Amino acid sequence: MSYRLRPLYNLGGYLSATCLVLICTLITAQIVGRLIDLLTTATGVGRIGLAIPGLAEISGFLLVGATFLGLAYTFIHGAHIRVTLVIGRLPARYRVFVEVACLSLALVLCLYLAFYLYRLLADSIAFGETSYGLLSIPLWLPQSAMLAGIVLFCLALGEAWWQTLVTALRRPGDFTIDDHGQE
Repeated sequence: MSYRLRPLYNLGGYLSATCLVLICTLITAQIVGRLIDLLTTATGVGRIGLAIPGLAEISGFLLVGATFLGLAYTFIHGAHIRVTLVIGRLPARYRVFVEVACLSLALVLCLYLAFYLYRLLADSIAFGETSYGLLSIPLWLPQSAMLAGIVLFCLALGEAWWQTLVTALRRPGDFTIDDHGQE
């Protein structure tokens, strides 16, 4: 299946990977800081206090970004977990319509989630909400990543839905799982 917005989905995947690299970098820096503190304490110099305040909170927000921004990327590359025990046994001319129904349901649910994430983001901006942890991080930052990821996923689902629907209406007997972009 060809996706017209593939570069946009790839960007989401790269941003997702960047979030994961940042998590790894921050945790590594925290470990190195603790080791240096341990060494300075053991040598009698005393504790320097090399710690990243709010690391767990920052890592959690970056994990939210990594999860949501990577949804469309993993979908178009067929990396989402699919259970095809039932539909895999159906003839192609029926399977394509079941795929359309499944994609329709997924798209409706993602659009519903996107709508309420937008409302949550708008409320967070309007009320100036911040996190409750050690650092006061505006909640619109991680919520923006969530919304962007869900919107990208909706776009990818919409493209897959349209192309699967066209296949269902024009040539349902030729449908294969690869037509949907999945393996």
